Amino acid sequence: MTRSFNTSTDLPVILEPRYQGPDELGFSRWLGRMPVWVLPLIAAVFLIWPTVVEAQTVYSAQKIMDIMAKWLPLLITQGFLMNVIISFFTMLFGTIAGLFLGLGRVSDNAGIRGFSWLVVQLFRNSPWLVLLFIVMLTLPFEIRIAGTYIAVPDWMKAVFGLSLPIMANLAEIVRGAIQSVPSAQWEAAESLAFSKRQIMWQIILPQCFKRMIPPWMNWYAIMTMATPLVSLLGVTELVTLSRQAMEAEGNNPSLLMPFFGFALIIFFAYCYPIARLTLRLEKKYAVKG
Repeated sequence: MTRSFNTSTDLPVILEPRYQGPDELGFSRWLGRMPVWVLPLIAAVFLIWPTVVEAQTVYSAQKIMDIMAKWLPLLITQGFLMNVIISFFTMLFGTIAGLFLGLGRVSDNAGIRGFSWLVVQLFRNSPWLVLLFIVMLTLPFEIRIAGTYIAVPDWMKAVFGLSLPIMANLAEIVRGAIQSVPSAQWEAAESLAFSKRQIMWQIILPQCFKRMIPPWMNWYAIMTMATPLVSLLGVTELVTLSRQAMEAEGNNPSLLMPFFGFALIIFFAYCYPIARLTLRLEKKYAVKG
């Protein structure tokens, strides 16, 4: 609570609590402060890198550029696009599960509240790669439904594995947003004979959604950058295809920086605008006391 004094009455006034820190990891603030010219500079560095290493390899700069031009369409359409798809479905499932888990964290039922707390703490404090390995090894390769076998692709297993920590972190965002709403609104709604369910879904949550958008976008950017982890499990995405392309071209060391430099640039170009937009939304939806 924050106290301030009205100069006209000299009486203390209790202001509404401010909702602080939607960006818990500071990712969007860090990227948001980065000058706009940084991205072109990074792109230029990695584009001229083949020329720098030309003296150390049998590949000429022109040959390296030709190799990159040959593989770029595949890296974008079947590589990075898969990273985006994985991040989209991960956030979709993680958001739905996180919403209900967050509601469980503020439930009046002690059993539901305790179970939700346990799930949140378990998946928030577990290494993502370990969760991915466990999910990939435990989920079946195919499911039988009415005598028909349906294959479960590896990328769907990766989505499920990554959804677990995202679910737990988004649940804490939901809990924090709900608790940031002044208790006076609960009391006012109860005085108007609203049920607890009506208060939550019709009064409290609509106010929380605006507050949850900036941290949600921040976690989406983090999730997108974490998707290359699935390459360690054989899922075909940008990093996996980059390694396969380099193997097809003879595994020449001079190809490392162009291929992985391209991966860095395309991830940065995708996530940087999200971080900038997150900062603007934080300022727009900030609760001022």
